[in-house]
Amino acid sequence: MAMEKAAAENAAPLKLLGSWASSYTHRVQLALRLKGLEFEYAEEDLGSKSEALLRHNPVYKKVPVLVLPDGRALAESAVILHYLDDAFPAARQLLPADPFDRAVARFWCHFSDDKLGPAVGAVFASTGEEQEAAVRQVHENLALLEAELREGAFRGRRFFGGDEVGFLDVVLGCGSYWLAVFEEVTGVRLVDADAFPLFHAWLRDFESQEEVRETIPSVDRLLDYARGLRQMLLAMAAGASAPSVGADASNAAPPSAAPPAPATADIAVDI
Repeated sequence: MAMEKAAAENAAPLKLLGSWASSYTHRVQLALRLKGLEFEYAEEDLGSKSEALLRHNPVYKKVPVLVLPDGRALAESAVILHYLDDAFPAARQLLPADPFDRAVARFWCHFSDDKLGPAVGAVFASTGEEQEAAVRQVHENLALLEAELREGAFRGRRFFGGDEVGFLDVVLGCGSYWLAVFEEVTGVRLVDADAFPLFHAWLRDFESQEEVRETIPSVDRLLDYARGLRQMLLAMAAGASAPSVGADASNAAPPSAAPPAPATADIAVDI
């Protein structure tokens, strides 16, 4: 009976509550596609959050949320990615099999969310000397990744996960595409191919993958969104109401699409 129930649940589709511009949502979408798992997607209006989102994630009230076939739900992108690897062992595994390699991947995922992401967000949400300092932090963080690709844990690998896109590629890659968008919007250089050749080559390779192309919105759409969001962030900062940056997940609704504007706590720039 238990096996029949499990089989029936696995046959039913997963449901993902997300936001089109959220790189945290993109993490889960990409992981599901890489693993070949069917899922339904529900776009959230983050200016007017659905009853389902508030019910399934009453703590943070943010996307993404993965709703299981039996009605249970999980929030936070990294938590969801770990669950997918554990719950679907027969599908492509995103984390390495070796315990040490798994720990290394988790460490650099934390680095992405704790160090790199907030630094990139600070570049986007600031100007002048504050922005210059944030750019230096981004370059310092990218130099650490470049060193790991050149002579560290990921030396000689096509992707951080090896020959295929893995857990760390998903976490880093779903957000790194914002770097070019932010460069265009802010006019600052973040990823120099000469300074970070291995990271630059990895990012281009990552972005060329079919599942990634299916997941990431068009550059034009991201640019329109980013320009409006930057104006909003700078205006809020000028009014001494600076938003939090880097929290999971990116919950700023497109400025032209979701009146009334989302609450300050929902606005985040992520990587």
